[in-house]
Amino acid sequence: MQRLIRRYYFPAMGTILLALTLVGFSDNLFTDVGQPSNSDPKFIVHGLLCGAWIILFAVQALLIGSRNVRLHRRLGIAGLVIAAGVALSTIWVFVAVWKGWAALDLESQANRLLLPSYALFVALGLRDRMRPDWHRRFLFTGTLFMLGPVLGRAYDPLLVPFMRGWTEAKIDAVYHVTYLLVWSAFFVSLLVYDLVVSRRIHPVSAAALGWFAAIWAIVWLV
Repeated sequence: MQRLIRRYYFPAMGTILLALTLVGFSDNLFTDVGQPSNSDPKFIVHGLLCGAWIILFAVQALLIGSRNVRLHRRLGIAGLVIAAGVALSTIWVFVAVWKGWAALDLESQANRLLLPSYALFVALGLRDRMRPDWHRRFLFTGTLFMLGPVLGRAYDPLLVPFMRGWTEAKIDAVYHVTYLLVWSAFFVSLLVYDLVVSRRIHPVSAAALGWFAAIWAIVWLV
């Protein structure tokens, strides 16, 4: 069991993140391609780069799971370029829609603080590519820092159909709880993985969860 978890945890996480992304943005991709954001350059560029990053993360995890290290390393160069594009395009979107900190909801405030966290953890992951345990954790948790919009968009198609007859207020209340629980669960799953495969929590896993919790505490309290 331990061997299976070690081999398949990250490929499974990559596949889940990719599936959530496809579901969350299915309207842009399949069902409502004529919406205004699909013709807005900043959203097109940002969406393509973020989608490319999630796809690459999933592919890279699957390559390691299948022990194709050579191709994994070749694709790493693309990861550097795409990660830089994700960070820059996100800044572009943030600046374009900026109306002041007070005008932002809690999710948007958190996402603005999590952007540099994504950039830092991905940069550290690329730096530590010769230390696989650190490399994969930095890249995974860095990706999780940018997961908020995906989870927000996936809520309606995945869960709202099961809430027929619910009031909008109740649906919104469940949304906020579900949003944070699911997001936190990804970080917690990494801690469980650490305990199963090495019987200790890796420093990157602990730091990522601690920083994620700290950012949400800052957003709530400040």
